[in-house]
Formats: sequence, C-alpha cells, structure tokens
Amino acid sequence: MDATFDYIIIGAGSAGCVLANRLSEDPSTRVLVLEYGGSDKSIFIQMPTALSIPMNGTKYNWKYMTLPEPGLDGRRVHCPRGKVLGGSSSINGLVYMRGHARDFDEWAERGARGWGYANCLPYFQRAESWQEGGDTYRGEDGPLATNAGNRMKNPLYRAFVDAGHEAGYVTTEDPNGYLQEGFGPMHMTVKDGVRWSTANAYLKPAMNRPNLTVITHAMTRRVLLEGKRAVGVEYEQGDRRHVVRAAREVLVASGPIGSPHLLQRSGIGPAAVLRKAGVEVLHDLPGVGENLQDHSEVYIQYACKEPITLNGRMGLLSKALIGAEWLLFKRGLSVSNHFESGGFIRSDASLEWPDIQFHFLPAAMRYDGKKPLKGHGFMVLTGPNKPKSRGYVRLRSPDAHEHPDILFNYLDREEDREGFRRCLKLTREIIAQPAFDRFRGDEIAPGADVRTDDEIDAWVRETLESTYHPCGSCRMGEDAMAVVDSNLKVRGVDGLRVIDSSVFPSEPNANLNAPTIMLAERASDIVRGKALLAASNAAVGVAPGVGVTQRSREPVRKIAH
Repeated sequence: MDATFDYIIIGAGSAGCVLANRLSEDPSTRVLVLEYGGSDKSIFIQMPTALSIPMNGTKYNWKYMTLPEPGLDGRRVHCPRGKVLGGSSSINGLVYMRGHARDFDEWAERGARGWGYANCLPYFQRAESWQEGGDTYRGEDGPLATNAGNRMKNPLYRAFVDAGHEAGYVTTEDPNGYLQEGFGPMHMTVKDGVRWSTANAYLKPAMNRPNLTVITHAMTRRVLLEGKRAVGVEYEQGDRRHVVRAAREVLVASGPIGSPHLLQRSGIGPAAVLRKAGVEVLHDLPGVGENLQDHSEVYIQYACKEPITLNGRMGLLSKALIGAEWLLFKRGLSVSNHFESGGFIRSDASLEWPDIQFHFLPAAMRYDGKKPLKGHGFMVLTGPNKPKSRGYVRLRSPDAHEHPDILFNYLDREEDREGFRRCLKLTREIIAQPAFDRFRGDEIAPGADVRTDDEIDAWVRETLESTYHPCGSCRMGEDAMAVVDSNLKVRGVDGLRVIDSSVFPSEPNANLNAPTIMLAERASDIVRGKALLAASNAAVGVAPGVGVTQRSREPVRKIAH
C-alpha cells in the first residue's frame, strides 16, 4: 500500500483503538491503523478467567524481558505487552481502577498543563458504561463496559474488606468515585461475560466505516521525517515494505516500550543512544526512553482452613466445566478476573493520598497461573504504588524486530525498599484481624520466619514481580527532558504525537488501563481541535486522619479468647 491518510495511528492497543474510533467519527477524515499483532478471536482472550494464558504466551504478547535488574540480584523480569488487536487491554488482568484524584493533579504540577483531575474526570465518564449507572463520577453510556464481577460472592472477599476495617482503615463503596482510600470492591472491564477490551469497545464498532482502514501483522519500521516534520511511516507486512503518508499527523500509540523504541528507530531520541545503535540522529530529544517506571508487587500467601478457594478449581475437569459454562451461558467463575476486592492505604500519616494498593485473590498461586498451592489458600498482591526508581528503554539496533534494552531499576531507591517492608508488615496486621480467624491458616509466603528488614529485603529481591504497569518513557511536560508537550506533540517535530501511557509523568495509584483510555479520549478531542469537555467540580473524598495518622480510624482491637 502506497497511499495518503489524514491520520496514521501506530498501534491498535488501549489508546490506539480509542483514537481510531473517535477520529473516524468524522466521515471526511481518512484514518489508518497499523498493528503488528493479529486477531483477538480467541477464547483465551475473550474469557475473563483465562487471563493468564494470553499474558504469558508469545502469540499475543511481545514478551519483553528486562536486562538483569541490579536491585533484584541480577534477575530478569517479564514485561508483557499486548501484540494483538486491543493491545494490552486484550491480555491484561481486566482491572478497572482509575487512580486517585491527586495523581492527575500531580501530572499537572509536573508540567502536564490541563491534565489535572478536574480535566480528566469528564473523559473517564465519557469512556465508561458503569453497570450501576452514571453519577457525578461514573459514566453510563460510554463504549467501555465496567462492572463488579460476581459481586464478592466468595466470603473471603468480604473478609478482606472487613479485616481492613478492623485494622483501622475506612471502607469505600466506590474507589473509582468519591473516595478511593480504603477497602472495598474492585471493578473490571467485562460486558455480558466477555473481556471488554478496547478492541471490543471501540475498534470493532467502527470497523465498518469506509474511512477507517486497519492493517494487522504490519510492523512499523520508522516514522518518516522531512526536516522537522513527520510526513508518514514505513512499515512491512510479510516480506514487503510499504510507505504511507500522513496529510495531517502521525499518532504513535505503541505503548511505554514500543513508542520510545519506534521514535528512536526513527532517529528521534538521545543522540548518544542513537549513535551507539547505528541510527542517524534526525532530532536529538534526550528524554525519549528515559523516566521509565513500573508498579511491582509481592505475593503474600496464606493457607485457608476452609475448602472455598479457587485452588479447588484447578483440576482439568473443573476447568472444563468452567469453560463450558462460559461457552454456553457466559456466567459463573469464568466471567471474573477474581480480583473482586482490594484496598488503597497510605503507608505514612504525612501522605495526602494512598501509595499502597492491595489486590486480594481467593487462591494461592503465581500470577501466571503456575504452581498453585496444594490444598486451599488465599493471597494479597501488594507493593508501593508511587515508585521513585526510574529506568529506561533504549534501542540496540535499527532492526524493528530486535527488542530494546529495558531496565526498570526496581528497588534502586531506598524509598521503594522501605515501601515493600511496610507493605508486608501492614498486610500481616490486616490478615491477623478477627475477620480472618475462621479462614486463616499458616503463612506460606514469605513465611513466619521472615521478620527482620534484612530478611524482608532478601525475600522481596527474590520474589518481586512486575504488576505490568510500565509508563513514563515519553514523558509529557514543558521542560527540556519532556518528550511531548501538554498537547502530546513531540517537542521539536511537527505532525507527530505520542498518545499512550508512555506520556504519563508519574504512575497513578492504580492500574493503568483506565487512565490510558481516558488519556486517549481526551487526546482525540485535542487532535481534532474540538472544544474540550468542561472541567468537573466534583468533590474529592479525603479519609479521616490524613496528615495525623496512618490509619483512617481507630483499629478494632482483637479480643483474646
């Protein structure tokens, strides 16, 4: 194909699918989407409970690996990214959590003008169709369906929320609404029992528009520049190379690994990095690939004294029955990601908003579904959600198929190491509450013998895993190290924007899919030159005790029997 489009979107992921839908709403606008992955027509993608399969294979996953991480005793860590229509929204854990209001105000404070919470909330609402209907915080008729799964039918979910309350924390009815802080339900992107990726929510409803062209199995080699203007892209499909031109703009939506890698292959990035990889420097932009950050977590596991956990459903017959129920009725355990309760707390009294997140799972296993506990168990996945450590993405060569060097520098900063110590100690206090007395068995991981800070640090180095929330590698801002400005334009290059989680100045205190979709919704209006939605004046809930105590209320003392 050698043709001209108004907009060329690189990547049909969480952001790219949103852009494809919104930009092609104008029938006079010609939109091309290039995606290296293929179809998402797989039961393992569409069935929510099967999430570990596409996330840990290679068919739908780039399966990036980090360089040996110095802070993890040289371990390499898996960094999955979606390689399929829907991108990472087709292989992720389906969690819909937006982040705290102050996370977005922090973006604005760091130079992302106009990206404060009041500006972002209307776009969260526009994107969403919440099962309970819209209100001041939630959307009711957007493309992205969200719900509360099976509504915490397993008693362990409720025990976790009750234990948090007994430990001295508030509860929240809706962590995506007025009050994030506290213990309560977690929400997910599922509609009628099916994973509601951005491919299902945004791209497929637009596919019959004659002005939208989607090409799969297309590897974008580089963005083409004429002087300091992006004029098109070169891509390959099979053994053929093609050039397509952009009459208006090239929109890079390849994610926090793919976007900086593409810019660098195109000659846009830190001059020394490009020269070392054998790429001609066309635009020296030092921030490309820097500021990389990620949420990471540990799995704190306990045996369960009652046979009510998912560990009892890991056999082949149970899995077959769960799959059959999904195929026939789209109901049952298959329609949940099983993260149905969780919590957000502050690790220190001085903090204004939470920096620790808990995902509770009524099973004891690894995130990839391997090595489940023999017997019954449950676990808390937790880590510090405002990491201070920073890493990078740097190309090795001009070859688009060669993965870049990725280093997150996990645990590089003492604040992050201390954050994990607090996560473990606070989790133990929560699980020790009366709500868990009937369920709580022995601590499996890390085990009761891991007590001192040195012992905790060693266990964290050995077991820490990514939460799969990389961001920040094409940071938005107005300073010299920013890659894009507040309108998402690549600084110093006309006709080129980056629109995905790589532009986040800092990690939101939650899972990244929801804010990435919000970002693309707002970006679509910016690109089209439309009037932006009016800022919200919704109140932001603040838990009692902020600035005074780490707990939100007086803990309920456990009564000795």
